[in-house]
Amino acid sequence: MSYSWHHQRRFNAFTNFCQQKFGERIQKLSINAGFTCPNRDGTVSTGGCIYCNNAAFNPSYCSPEKSITQQINEGIEFHAVRYRRADKYLAYFQSYSNTHAPLELLKIKFEEALQHPAIIGLVIGTRPDCVDNDKLDYLLQLSRKCFISVEYGVESCYNKTLEKLNRGHNFEQSVAAIEATAQRKIHTGIHLIFGLPGESREEMMQEASILSKLPVSTIKFHQLQIIKNTSLEAMFRTKPEQFHIFKLDEYIDFIIDFCELLNPSIMIERFTAEVPPAFHVTGGFGLLRTDQILQKIEKRMEERNTWQGRSYL
Repeated sequence: MSYSWHHQRRFNAFTNFCQQKFGERIQKLSINAGFTCPNRDGTVSTGGCIYCNNAAFNPSYCSPEKSITQQINEGIEFHAVRYRRADKYLAYFQSYSNTHAPLELLKIKFEEALQHPAIIGLVIGTRPDCVDNDKLDYLLQLSRKCFISVEYGVESCYNKTLEKLNRGHNFEQSVAAIEATAQRKIHTGIHLIFGLPGESREEMMQEASILSKLPVSTIKFHQLQIIKNTSLEAMFRTKPEQFHIFKLDEYIDFIIDFCELLNPSIMIERFTAEVPPAFHVTGGFGLLRTDQILQKIEKRMEERNTWQGRSYL
């Protein structure tokens, strides 16, 4: 079987794209630049997203009290000990909304990261309502010199769900931000959560068709996890019957069904999410790590003799 993404895995893997683009292993280094979110600081709301506890995915070396350079240096050491060493890194501005600040401040933060000799580009996690033409034009200028990716927390295609999550933006804003970013030829990533309260399996599957029509470069999938010290945890403990928490085998077949409908030009960066056990209430897959689950997904794809985009129209 020959796939349009020019490798033999059964999905369009972002890791293979990176290997082809950079010629070697690339590692992301998470950075906490001290930003907040518009649904936390009162710009559009307060309290933040009901599922979010940033501490659950913030590596130990990330702290806004440290400079960007210090976080990069400590991140390199962190990954050298725990993972395979890489020679090139992407600075991943991950915590909160990393374009929710004046442009001049963004320039200071981003350009400090790019001055580090090990950094070859930026991945900027943000929200669709935190970009404008001036900020995107600046990122366009950077993208002409190095790799730039903007990752939007889309989370759901349904406004009823976004309102329930206290996102403070609608799906139409997601579409506008994605299109404005892609029009500038900037790598455009999105995040999507499966299992959100009130969404049926049919509605989740329909999102494949909706997103396939958009100029998305990469996508990260998250199964819903209930994280400690969030509003969602309180909701779950009060009315657990309103939640559908995926079991592993069920999720594997679900995500393969979804990928069959997904535009094959969209690269998949991640199929599942995980948080440290200390933050976890439910929704994870035991002690299995993301790479182990990925192996199971790829094995199941082989068993089903299927691939991303098989049923894409």
